[in-house]
Parts: sequence; C-alpha cells; structure tokens
Amino acid sequence: MSAVAEEFITEDGRKIGAVVMEMKNITLKFGGVVAIKDISFDIRQGEIRAIIGPNGAGKSSMLNVISGFYHPQEGEVWYKGARRPTMRPYQVAAQGIARTFQNIALFEGMSVLDNVMTGRLTHMKTNMFQQGLWYGKARAEEIENRQKAEEIIDFLEIQAIRKTPVGRLPYGLKKRVELARALAAEPSILLLDEPMAGMNVEEKEDMSRFILDVNDEFGTTIALIEHDMGVVMDLSDRVVVMDYGKKIGDGTPDEVRNNQNVIDAYLGVAHD
Repeated sequence: MSAVAEEFITEDGRKIGAVVMEMKNITLKFGGVVAIKDISFDIRQGEIRAIIGPNGAGKSSMLNVISGFYHPQEGEVWYKGARRPTMRPYQVAAQGIARTFQNIALFEGMSVLDNVMTGRLTHMKTNMFQQGLWYGKARAEEIENRQKAEEIIDFLEIQAIRKTPVGRLPYGLKKRVELARALAAEPSILLLDEPMAGMNVEEKEDMSRFILDVNDEFGTTIALIEHDMGVVMDLSDRVVVMDYGKKIGDGTPDEVRNNQNVIDAYLGVAHD
C-alpha cells in the first residue's frame, strides 16, 4: 500500500483526507519531445488540487495521463493504494474518474438533458436491446438515471435550458453543461481542464461557486488546470506547478505564490 494515511490541514484550517492518487516519476514523450519529465505528486481525498504553469508546461498532458488518454513511458499511477495498470479512458471512468475538456466536447444537436444523461453511461447495466424495449429493469434504470441527471441540472441551476439543444447555448452555459455531464457520472475524482477559459468575470464567479459547492456538498475530490491565478489561489487547497514538462513547485497557495522558481517561470526569466 503506497498511499499516505495522514490528514492534511489546509491554510484555512480545513481537513482533507489521505492520499487517493499518486503520480510517481511520470515521464511522457512524443517522439523526441518530452512533454512530462520525471514528475511526482499526489492528490488527497476531498481536496481541490490545482495544476498550473505557463503555456506548453505539460499540464493537459498530465491530466490526460490521469484520465487514461495518454500512457507514460516511465513512472506509475497509483489509485486508492494500488498501482494502476495501463487502462483505456472508459476503464478509468468506470473507476470513478470523470473529466471536462479544454475544448468543449458536447453533442451540440442534443438537448442539455440528453447530454447530461450521457454522463450516466457507466451506471447503465442493461443492454441496448433491453433499453429499446424500455420494459422492466431497463425502464426502472432509465427512470433512476434521469432522476440523477435532473438533480445535477437543478444543482447547477440550468433547469430553464434543460430541453434546449446545446448548440444554441452561449459559451459559458456550454461549460456548465459539460460540468453537469461529468458530475452525472458521480465521480470520486473530477478532472477539470481549464473550466473557466474564455469566460467573463460573472461567468467565472458562477463557475467558482459551483466548483466549491461540488467539493463541499458532494465531497468530490477535484484536480483542475486553470490559468487565472486569482481563481487558483482562491479555490485550491494545494498547487503543483509545471514548467517545460518539469515540476518546479508544490505546496499550499501561499507557498507556491512565494516560490522564486514559480515567480521566474511566470515572469519569463531565462532558464540555465
């Protein structure tokens, strides 16, 4: 068993739990390009863990490793105290890890409700034939999953657009629908890839509130990538900083804010 059992006390005095995921000496290469070089960090139960860094630092690549889209050439991913074998994204999702994407990936011709329902796929046990008949167990399963989807829609305050095709929605609402779809999977770990990219101030405030509410009310562990440093410092319990594929900082928001390597990276100071 690799995970550390001790609780961690955040800067505001909030307790977060034991380590639930560890990235151990992860190295990811694309041909001769090293996207991630020998990075290790952990994610604790119930925390909001930010992954930050300048453009091209390797943040999205790391999120893709966690979610099973990329497979590192070196290093190990540990989940709930056990080494995770090489998995496809759908297998990782079945373990309780859901995500949103940097570029919105929704079914634009489908309604908000139907998009959210796709997040319930890992909870659907009946086959396509049974679902087509919509009888007995399949009918009960459909009703239960729709109820869960409606609860998420209510939680994110998008009831008024539940029947609207996603393609007609403004950008900020599309991002909220994508969050709803991820939450519909009832994940234990939620991965958010730039959830506030392209948003105005009001939309960022709404999304920040929902992220905090998801963490507080559902107890969901969250790992997020975000470029808005004000948002990161306000939301996060701990922050890991990447630059040119390497880890240059890891700690509480205050520790990271005062880390000279981090300051240099964001100011564009030349590397030796």
